[in-house]
Amino acid sequence: MRATVGDQLVQHGRVVGQQDKVGEIVEVMGQGGNPPYRVRFEDGHEGVCSPGPDTEIKHRFQQTGR
Repeated sequence: MRATVGDQLVQHGRVVGQQDKVGEIVEVMGQGGNPPYRVRFEDGHEGVCSPGPDTEIKHRFQQTGR
């Protein structure tokens, strides 16, 4: 899993009815785009994430359709 600053991190809900948790990657702490990532979530809090299998990265170019 590789990401750059500005990409979107989406943690999918693990239980029926649980919403996805979406945030913007504000810092890539690993080498070559690898985790861990510092992420600012929609509710304003920030955290350091090492994404698991229930997480996807939406790259900036995918979000804008370029």
